[in-house]
Amino acid sequence: MPESSLHVAVIGLGAMGLPMASHLATTFSVTGFDPFGPRRELAAQSGVQAEATPAAACPAADIALLAVRDHPQAETALFGPDGVLSTLRVGSPIILTSTVGPDAARDLAAKLEAAGYPLIDAPISGGPVRAGQGDLLIVVGATDGLAIAQPVLDALSSTLTMVGPRPGDGQALKAINQLLAGVHIAAAAEAIALARGLGLDPEVVIQALSQGAAGSFMFADRGPRMLQAYTGGAEVKSRVDIFVKDMGIVTGVGRTAHVPLPLAAAAQQLYLIAEAAGLGAQDDSSVVTILSPDHAKATDQ
Repeated sequence: MPESSLHVAVIGLGAMGLPMASHLATTFSVTGFDPFGPRRELAAQSGVQAEATPAAACPAADIALLAVRDHPQAETALFGPDGVLSTLRVGSPIILTSTVGPDAARDLAAKLEAAGYPLIDAPISGGPVRAGQGDLLIVVGATDGLAIAQPVLDALSSTLTMVGPRPGDGQALKAINQLLAGVHIAAAAEAIALARGLGLDPEVVIQALSQGAAGSFMFADRGPRMLQAYTGGAEVKSRVDIFVKDMGIVTGVGRTAHVPLPLAAAAQQLYLIAEAAGLGAQDDSSVVTILSPDHAKATDQ
């Protein structure tokens, strides 16, 4: 099947789903679904026909791509009364890009297999800007349906890794990715909080350390946003409650594997504290304000 003839239904037009749908629309026919009218309006501006139910987005689709928040949303989007399976042709592959954990992916795969649909476990990493550029890291656990879905995965990714043949394999590697990402953000927050506590200019600290062995992608990326978070000005690119979910998956996977994850557990507590403080919908960089909430120090430099 030529790439240009593929029709993709993107289910979920949020922070990652909308830029993915917009990018895919430059190559494929794309329809989308989101429950929120403003997101559908934004999709229409990007050339994506957006519908009010998953079922309405899928009648002509060859592939459904899920970009939902978590396992319960995936269940509803797929199996609900107006779900994907009510209109998507039997045998069409379903790409799961959400981070839901290995057990959840295997559960979804078993239910979909019984209904005649292959699940491609393909969680993503890279953020909204890279999603809109087709520059994502995608890790895949699947065999069935890959021949049809490969052009879509290739279009979205700059790094595509086939982890294993089973749904859940991709989620397992994504859990390791989120372990590192979550710990790195927490470590960056501690470093910036300490810099402020010592009376140093955090901007100078970020610029200097980002160039050396102590630097990391998260320190360079989140550091400036952490400074903005002190004044409530950080753009929301990845919410605190997403890392509450993801670090819960990480620590759960560790328990199942009987592998101690003390750093991941400590980072998880920071995200939980931030969520309890009312920061769940804020950018994950806002966790720094839990460690050094005194805004006066930020203006004393």
